[in-house]
Amino acid sequence: MSGIRSFTFTPDDGVPPGVAPFAHATAAGETLYVTGQMPTDVTGAVVGDEVATQTDQVIRNLARVTELCGGGLSDVVSVRAYLLDWADYPAFNDAYAAWFPDRLPSRTCVGVTGLAVGALVEVDWVCWRAAGWA
Repeated sequence: MSGIRSFTFTPDDGVPPGVAPFAHATAAGETLYVTGQMPTDVTGAVVGDEVATQTDQVIRNLARVTELCGGGLSDVVSVRAYLLDWADYPAFNDAYAAWFPDRLPSRTCVGVTGLAVGALVEVDWVCWRAAGWA
């Protein structure tokens, strides 16, 4: 389809291996949709056993995918977060907010009954693609 481009990366790019068949990001016009990331490192291992550590890894992964597509954190406009335990909401918020000290994107956060790889958190986001992105 014209105007739509998908991006798939490997651990050699600094992106953890996918846990299912998907593109890491899809660009459509001026919008970049970054697939939900798990708190895994480039070996596929889950990082940490608390939500703050896992949130940092998830956002690190999302930021890397966004960077490889030509953007950065300042381009994030909308975030969806999924928490396994709603009691983790305050710790998640603290870890999350540290990544966006200048401007918070719009965000939805929901509690879920399960996440892949035994994760406590998963996050995806949408970015605005400025002229000149990949």
